[in-house]
Amino acid sequence: MLGGRRRRSSTACPPGPGPAIRTRKDLGRDSIADMAPSPSDSSPLVVRTEHLDSGAEAWLEERCRVRHAAVDSEEFAALASEIRGLVVRTYTRVDGQLLERLPRLEVVARAGVGLDNIDVAECRARGIEVVHTPDANTQAVVEYVTALLCDALRPRLTLQEPISGEDWSELREEVCGAWQMNELILGILGFGRIGRRVAQVADAIGFKTIYHDLLEITGSERHGAEPVSLDALLRDSDVLTVHVDGRDANHDLLDAALLAKMKSDAIILNTSRGFVIDEAALAAWLGANPAALAILDVHAEEPFTEEDPLLGLSNVHLAPHLASRTTTAMANMSWVVKDVWRVLEGEAPLHPAPSL
Repeated sequence: MLGGRRRRSSTACPPGPGPAIRTRKDLGRDSIADMAPSPSDSSPLVVRTEHLDSGAEAWLEERCRVRHAAVDSEEFAALASEIRGLVVRTYTRVDGQLLERLPRLEVVARAGVGLDNIDVAECRARGIEVVHTPDANTQAVVEYVTALLCDALRPRLTLQEPISGEDWSELREEVCGAWQMNELILGILGFGRIGRRVAQVADAIGFKTIYHDLLEITGSERHGAEPVSLDALLRDSDVLTVHVDGRDANHDLLDAALLAKMKSDAIILNTSRGFVIDEAALAAWLGANPAALAILDVHAEEPFTEEDPLLGLSNVHLAPHLASRTTTAMANMSWVVKDVWRVLEGEAPLHPAPSL
């Protein structure tokens, strides 16, 4: 059955070059970043520690020496004294210890949105710029959240062979959604780029939508969603989708006290950061509320281990951090290389990391 309780098959996300071409216009074409001198032995060395779209990597290779090396590898150690640009994704931790090894580093690029794995303050204190791609995966994540909403609320089933009339009738009786989306309240915790787009989709589907955010959001950007206090958000939401940033104050934001305010049959979706939910508290809450459901795409530890307190619970579904995994989004994020080149050429980047 497709929907809330079964694992679905999916198509692998290829690293193909195609969509990269479509994203260049979004990252600024009429600047020094589009000039293409031939790289030489004296060209700046840029190391990527994780995947880059092949088109973006080829573009950077026209301007720099580019190498692929994990930070704990012998190759990285041999190159460290020369590295002027470092490109990472999700699982490379850029902290003071790593920066000590990179005396010539000028720019750290996060091929993605969140900066949880990069100590931005430490980089800036050392005169190292940090850049990222703030809107590169918004569409992908919003599509994924919409799919999770359907999984949670609309059970679906497909047939591979003919069945009897009696079985047909039984299946149609069994596979029935308890609620329609226009009967429910969707709560959005965090109303940034993704939260606002989720509100736009929710409004089109028919949800009553409420949200909580630290900032005041103008009416035109609310897409019909109503601002409420955090207590009201937790109390009133039938479905809560989490979209907060990685600031320190958001660690264990949803703890036992806040979870206790939620409806006993509430649905929680988290595609933001794993650490924003106290996983032990969530496991206890789910155990005490068997009609509740949690669908988590992100986790405090990735990959999660046998010690994860949520394993074994029938009303939780754990996904391997897939929300941004579309070919287009992966290519969009890879074009952070344009800002790498801008910084190395002495030009201001288009997307410097914010200081939280």
